[in-house]
Amino acid sequence: MDKPFIYGMSVEGNNFTDREKETKRLKKDFENGINVILISPRRMGKTSLVKKVRSEIDNPEIKIVMMDIYDCRSEYDFYNRFASSIIKETAGRMELVMDNIKKFLVRVSPKISFSPEPMSEYSLALGITPENYSPEEILNLPETIAKEKGIHIVVCIDEFQQIGEMPDTLSLQKKMRGIWQHHTHVSYCLYGSKKHLMTNLFHNKRMPFYQFGETNELLVIKTEDWIPFIKEKFASRKLVISDEYAARICDYVGNHSSYVQQLAWNVMVETNREVDEESFAWGCTALLSQCHSYFLEQIKGMSSYQMNFIRILCSGFTKNFSSKAAQDLYPLGSKSNISRIKSALIERELIEELSDGTIKLSDTVFQKWFTKEWM
Repeated sequence: MDKPFIYGMSVEGNNFTDREKETKRLKKDFENGINVILISPRRMGKTSLVKKVRSEIDNPEIKIVMMDIYDCRSEYDFYNRFASSIIKETAGRMELVMDNIKKFLVRVSPKISFSPEPMSEYSLALGITPENYSPEEILNLPETIAKEKGIHIVVCIDEFQQIGEMPDTLSLQKKMRGIWQHHTHVSYCLYGSKKHLMTNLFHNKRMPFYQFGETNELLVIKTEDWIPFIKEKFASRKLVISDEYAARICDYVGNHSSYVQQLAWNVMVETNREVDEESFAWGCTALLSQCHSYFLEQIKGMSSYQMNFIRILCSGFTKNFSSKAAQDLYPLGSKSNISRIKSALIERELIEELSDGTIKLSDTVFQKWFTKEWM
């Protein structure tokens, strides 16, 4: 089915817009064995960008391995996901998976499971434990395979910030960095959805992955690049949207990639022939309604001081939160309490601290919803 707008998931093909500069750079990095760190807020298109680059690389000697470790909770959870992804992707065809296992992981008893859906991908469980394989052997697996097959492997790991949440994480990170930095036939692309955790992993001088690779921050796509994309999608449904309304869609959501597509779809649904003020307004209302439950979950369990801090941000303050003007508006308590509030809200990914020391809400749509519901 040809969907005009896709959101809440990675996009490919005609639903991928702009990112020409980022695509070109990442492609060169992959082709030349450069380690890359992608950092940006949630749902800004990191996974879509990696998929786009993978689709454009036609060199058979470069193998792109993609994996998501969001649900990995321990060191050996990671090793099993890491090894199974590399075994599958470097095998090419399913019938060659067992050959890969027999050659490179002889001490496991693999299980292959098939979905009832005919087009679904099979799953591979390797059963790697401390008793049959050491961390060093698994972390060296891509280098071993790449040397044997005469190829270069690019290992792309999504939700990499999960590594920082695992038990004894510093020990794990030291093992990974200590081994991966010596790989000559493998490079790594590491990215995740929690910006502050990713920043700590790769920008903190005390952390093992400090300066592990080239760091690229994925910024928002500019309005002038969104406008022709939105207009083309409307035209494909024989509908009309002016430059003004396409720009207003972008502005309403702060040019956030996923929200742009979601709001554009909401407006399209409400449009009979040409977008007008009514269809645009209904689209915005629908967006806030669709996000309501998700945003409620984000503020669940917050203290009154934390809620007040968000209210102050929604009122236009970006600094000087202990000033009389701010405290008269919404009480926050002592300076030490304000510091604790900031740390807690950064941990929740609701706010972020900019390089100039100012604070802003991470999500423009959340700010609109909060202002409507809680101010």
